[in-house]
Amino acid sequence: MLRAPGTPTLPELVLRPWRDDDADALVTVYRDPVLRRWTRAPVTTTTQARQFVAAAHRDWDDGCRFSFAVIEPGPAGETLVAQVVLKNVAEDRDDAEVGYWTAAPARGRGIAPHALQAVTGWAFARFAGLRRLDLMHQIDNPASCRVAEKAGYRFQEVLPARPPFPRDGHRHSRRP
Repeated sequence: MLRAPGTPTLPELVLRPWRDDDADALVTVYRDPVLRRWTRAPVTTTTQARQFVAAAHRDWDDGCRFSFAVIEPGPAGETLVAQVVLKNVAEDRDDAEVGYWTAAPARGRGIAPHALQAVTGWAFARFAGLRRLDLMHQIDNPASCRVAEKAGYRFQEVLPARPPFPRDGHRHSRRP
């Protein structure tokens, strides 16, 4: 479990592995058409949500992909506000990739860069050989450019479209 401490302008966030009881919140978050536009495998049913959580557990066990549910604690309880994932981690590689999504009510509040910074710090501390993290997104997603920049990921290059991505993309990178 990771914590992104609150600041005068950002809420405290708790980043933790997905739990079985996150299924309903996951389905609710994925009702957002903007989120569905940018994800390859939307979660629309409780069964799909349970499969998503089970896959996240397997990935943690395999040690190659680490998905964090980003939770905002509040007086009324916990609210799922985002996901951040560290992927393509391998002993023989010095680079890996991060990805994220943000729930509609959390957008524009600095949640994504705040959570991304927490996972970035954890990744560099946890994996000694890691020398670069990449964040990639489609070129027509300027919000992801803003998140990358706010989290300290510098623009590196335009990548040509390749399946499953139908459009060119940006690669942003960060080093320890």
